[in-house]
Amino acid sequence: MSSENLNVLDLKNPSIRALHLSWVAFFITFVVWFSHAPMMAFIREAFDLTPAEVKALLILNVAMTIPARILIGILVDKFGPRIVYSILLVSGGLVSFGFAFAETYEQLALFRFLLGFIGAGFVIGIRMVSEWFPAKTVGLAEGVYGGWGNFGSAAGAMTLPTLALLFGGEDGWRYALASVGSAAIIYGFFYYWRARNTPKGSTYFKPKKSGGLEVSSVKDFYFYLLMNIPMYIALAVLTWKLSSGVKLLTLDQANLIYIGLFALMVFQFSQIYKVNKHIFKEPTPEMFRYKFKQVAILDVAYFVTFGSELAVVSMLPLFFMDTFELGAVEAGLLASGFAFMNLAARPGGGWLSDRFGRRKTMLILIAGLSVGYLVLSQITSEWWLPAAVISTMACSFFVQAGEGAVFAMVPLIQRRMTGQIAGMAGAYGNVGGVTFLTVLSFVDASTFFMVIAGSAMVIFFLVMFLEEPSGHMHEVLPDGTVEMIEVS
Repeated sequence: MSSENLNVLDLKNPSIRALHLSWVAFFITFVVWFSHAPMMAFIREAFDLTPAEVKALLILNVAMTIPARILIGILVDKFGPRIVYSILLVSGGLVSFGFAFAETYEQLALFRFLLGFIGAGFVIGIRMVSEWFPAKTVGLAEGVYGGWGNFGSAAGAMTLPTLALLFGGEDGWRYALASVGSAAIIYGFFYYWRARNTPKGSTYFKPKKSGGLEVSSVKDFYFYLLMNIPMYIALAVLTWKLSSGVKLLTLDQANLIYIGLFALMVFQFSQIYKVNKHIFKEPTPEMFRYKFKQVAILDVAYFVTFGSELAVVSMLPLFFMDTFELGAVEAGLLASGFAFMNLAARPGGGWLSDRFGRRKTMLILIAGLSVGYLVLSQITSEWWLPAAVISTMACSFFVQAGEGAVFAMVPLIQRRMTGQIAGMAGAYGNVGGVTFLTVLSFVDASTFFMVIAGSAMVIFFLVMFLEEPSGHMHEVLPDGTVEMIEVS
């Protein structure tokens, strides 16, 4: 295919086939991951949940994805997307059955927590797509992958309540969720059968060492350690919420988790040191250097883009139900407008980045989403309902186009570590989700939207320090020769 064009209808092209295979996998993982949101009205009634218990489920849904995206990033760089995606889909489908047929709130909470792992599927496809498309179209290709895959949450919101009603009875919602799990299992086997890690004859570059990102300087080493801390803080905050709010955890259990998180952080830091200890003795050759600040800025940009989407998609059906006194099916359909924009917005963000510059595009989109959330903070029951839906979709465009802009740049930093870089950025998206959902548990919806808008403005100024990718990155082939990969 031409490096300048991307024809998604050209199914004879193996790159396009790889793209379609991967976005469908991502789509299914998102249907599974967010299947609870449109079903929450049924679940709330079946288990007689309190508002605090509902909010706890929403937070639990994004918690496991924080460490999962880091782990999956390491695994996909080491073993390749084909096997890792297949295993994730099958295992996620099985856990979905557990959630569908849970009998107690404790079981619901456990399986919802475990299902957060399937949210790491996004990272796998980022590495997969970067292997099949050149720099001039990788932003658009990643946008199509991310946008069409992200649409899974909207598709679930639009179809699952209706599917539950078609099954009928008080357990209709359970059968609807089980259907989603079955689809994930079947597609997991199909993906393994049809997908390939790279085009024929291409090299799948792997990190020299596993356990953490390779950095280029001592300063970046400490910066990298610092950027890992918020992920542990987010998990600690979640633990506190579950022990002090809905009492899912006792004080002793919470304390054990705090100790475990600290031990895990120390272990991770030791692994990062093992991977990078050589930089304390000799400088990294110039051709293999990169600036870790690029990764850090992409992390915080994804914190406010995808993090806010996670939080908003989780709460929006109930927000529409409570604000406009709607039924579950109608509220799910209207709330799906937020995720519906993924179909065009995320590819649009990637395309704009490819065409007009990655830093400039990201700045404009983050400024736009800040304004969008300020508008959403003003929605009340007095609003004309179509105006509220249109405002939601307009805000969503900037949010998801911003996500596309972030991942238009992720594959252009270091090819062999694309999975880990995507994993860290993705984990920060989940940190954002936990952060904003935690804020929501203390405040009303209007204040919740204003907090996101304020966060976006802070991150807007940080994105000003991002550097536009240029020239080439260098990777070493198995025979020791150096391959130059164009990034601009």
